[in-house]
Formats: sequence, structure tokens, C-alpha cells
Amino acid sequence: MTNASPESGPAAEAQPVLSVRGGALRVRDRVLWSGLDLDVRAGEFIAVLGGNGTGKTSLLRAMLGERRLDEGTVLVDGHAAHRGHRRIGYIPQQKIAAPGTPLRGRDLVALGVNGTRWGPPISTRADRQRVDALLEAVGAQAFADRPLGSLSGGEQQRLRVAQSLADDPTLLLCDEPLMSLDLNHQRAVSELIDARRREHGTAVVFVTHDINPVLGMVDRVLYLAQGRFTVGRPDEVLRDDVLSRLYGTPVEVFRSRGRVIVVGVPETEHHHEVIA
Repeated sequence: MTNASPESGPAAEAQPVLSVRGGALRVRDRVLWSGLDLDVRAGEFIAVLGGNGTGKTSLLRAMLGERRLDEGTVLVDGHAAHRGHRRIGYIPQQKIAAPGTPLRGRDLVALGVNGTRWGPPISTRADRQRVDALLEAVGAQAFADRPLGSLSGGEQQRLRVAQSLADDPTLLLCDEPLMSLDLNHQRAVSELIDARRREHGTAVVFVTHDINPVLGMVDRVLYLAQGRFTVGRPDEVLRDDVLSRLYGTPVEVFRSRGRVIVVGVPETEHHHEVIA
């Protein structure tokens, strides 16, 4: 188990947007990971990697206040994580809306603007202006008035990015946001998220099985495997020796044309072919 590498510069001096201390997660009698200390600061992009069943999504749920860690604490802006935190934006795993879904694109975004209020969602002029601004920010104006069921996966995911930004979050949690998207839409959605953190200082925690679409954007990687974890810059973590120690078996990391490919991962931690 390896903790985060020392940091320096302005980001290291600021209070973390997100702080996990002594985090542990178990499923029945199996420890997914323990002793996790992680600080995420404003404008930082953290990629969370690991096989199926390593607790990546559960970690996000703990950050959202939807799941208690078995040990440790999660603080967001210095306060205990809780449901409905207005300064956390969340992009869920891609779920394609069924054909015939009548909800329009702008209606989906509007739910992020006024969907947490008590009573029927009454749209005000300020709400409509906010929705229009969010649609413009993600380049979704052209299809905002079309039914969700008629939109491509990439168009729908743009709208979910817009919805996640409705409350001007300081922390953006992304759970496999590129899943099932083609390469062009992967690039477009990744760039939207990266632009948000660069222009507004939003911290990003990005769960993914494939780091390649965001490799040039990532500051640090949290890699979960075999009940252990390691944290560091991509070039510190995505190495033969580091991943071999993490998995307890020989693992090789290849780099080709700007992409990283990891081979030799045990079957119990099966990923897609390209995992990092």
C-alpha cells in the first residue's frame, strides 16, 4: 500500500476540497482497501482505476454521502460528506434513455437547477437563463429541445455534464462517464470536464477503466487492486514495478502512440483489455 506522493506549489498550500482519512471498505469478510488517506485540492484531476469489484463506485458513493465507509472519514469543504451537498456535481455511469422518452434535453438540465426544491418544479426566468447558460457551456443548444430518447449517447452525456454543473460545484465526481461512448464523444466529454476544472478550479474525481482518454489531463492516479492501493502521478503509478507490487504478480505496462496498456492483471481483477 502506497500513500500519496509529496506535493508542492500553490495547490499544496490550499485546504483540500475533499479529504479522506483512514478510509476502509469491506464487502462481507473481504477488505477492498483500508488505510486510504487522500486529499484532493481545487483544480486537481484525480483518476480512480481498478478492476471490477475493487470499490471504485462505492468510494464515490461515500464522497456523495450515500454510503458510510467501514472505517475513516470523508470531508467535503471541511464538513462531513452528506446527501444533497449542493457543491458536489455528479456524472453517473452512462445510461442511454429509451427511445420514446419524452423528456427534452433542457428538461433534464432543469432538474439540476430546480429539481431539489420542495413542491412542483416551477421554472422561473432565472432558472431558464441558467439552463440556457449550462446548455451553451457544453455545446448542447442544437439538440436541447429534442426528446432524450432521440439523442445519441454522446449528446445525452453532454446534457448530464450540464446538469452536474447546475450548482457551480467545487467538486465534480464522475463515475465511468465515458462508458459506451465512441472515441469522438469520449474526447468531447473529457474536454468539457477538463475545461470546467481549469477555468473554475473545480476538483475532479474521475472513475474509469481506461485512463487513455484523460491521460493528458490527470494530475494523480488512485489505483485500487487486491485489497491495496497506490496514489501518485501517472508516471509514478503506471509502471511495471509499482503495479507488480500492487497485484502481487508480474504485470507489464506498455506505452504505444501516447497510450498506456497494462497486461498480466489477474483474472480476479479482470478489466477491459486496455485498463490504463
